[in-house]
Amino acid sequence: MAQQHGRRSRRVFIGAAIGGIPAALLIRRAAASDKMTKPQAEYQDTPNGIYACALCTLFVAPDGCKVVEGVISRDGWCNAFAAVD
Repeated sequence: MAQQHGRRSRRVFIGAAIGGIPAALLIRRAAASDKMTKPQAEYQDTPNGIYACALCTLFVAPDGCKVVEGVISRDGWCNAFAAVD
């Protein structure tokens, strides 16, 4: 009797794990597309004084950003700017 209970628990666990995999993949895809558009970030292709994307912690070389979608210029700037320490 104790063995049956253990088997049921294992089956429930495995079923839940397998069912959770597609949900986890969907959540990951949604997170990847949650970037701001350039207008939302008030992105500009020119620096704001001495501040430029190349000096931001969110900049992903050579031309990307962790929070703004699309191609980003190293010399650009937006409201999400976070200076490198």
